[in-house]
Amino acid sequence: MTVVPPALRILLLVLLGQGPVSPTLPAAGYHVGPGDVLEVTVAGRPDLARLPTVQTTGLIWIPHSPEGVRVEGLTALEIGTALTELLARLEPARPDVTVTVKEYRSQFVFVAGEVNQPGRKALKGRTRLLDALLEAGGFTARASGEVLVRRQEGTFEDGSTVRRLRFPRTGPAPGGVTELETVPTRGDVVTASLGRYVTVAGEVVRPGRYALDGETTLSTILSSAGGFTRFGDRRVKVHRRDPTSGQVQVLRADLEAIEKGRSPDVVLLPEDRIEVKARLL
Repeated sequence: MTVVPPALRILLLVLLGQGPVSPTLPAAGYHVGPGDVLEVTVAGRPDLARLPTVQTTGLIWIPHSPEGVRVEGLTALEIGTALTELLARLEPARPDVTVTVKEYRSQFVFVAGEVNQPGRKALKGRTRLLDALLEAGGFTARASGEVLVRRQEGTFEDGSTVRRLRFPRTGPAPGGVTELETVPTRGDVVTASLGRYVTVAGEVVRPGRYALDGETTLSTILSSAGGFTRFGDRRVKVHRRDPTSGQVQVLRADLEAIEKGRSPDVVLLPEDRIEVKARLL
């Protein structure tokens, strides 16, 4: 099993102050559809208990209703009220009918990309983006923290059909809680993007691989690497491979000139290799 990076695990499981939770939320606002399995119970009347499946016609079948009861688009509470009224006309004592959704089979989102268990995930009540990602097992170790939500039916509030959300690997950013509360709708495709990395080698405090977070510059990555050692030459090389030809291009940058505003900072691309050599004494 892929190990989820601690920062991403904390972001997914603790961000809302809940710790590990079941992704199933109360389904009070859930509108049932064909394929959903309901549980109908009647107080004191076990003979009337049923587990009806909502048919493609939108109907369920219960005793005393040979033509079926239309439930598609209703909530469990509304169905319970309708069945109570129906049975009240047929039973000597007014029944107390309770309806719950036992199996969610009519509404789904699709979670793809860098998650541990990609695939179709059922919408259960007010399912949030957080719940869908948890249902998919959270991010893989290769995830960037960027999530793309593509709406197949309708649009978001601003009229767009695509929403790009970013959850930094170092922890929640301002607005991160709100973004995880985004409520997907039927047919949405949620894609966790693959992480993008660069390599820093040579005379820096912490050489290694570093994740790109949006548009990341050379000076930012060098700062993340702890800056130069006392031997580091501030004239840095960036080795960049052309994806078409495969040839390696070498970019030269003077960090002193960049810091003083005399030269533009270098925007890094995935798989760039930054080389910091020792300066001549």
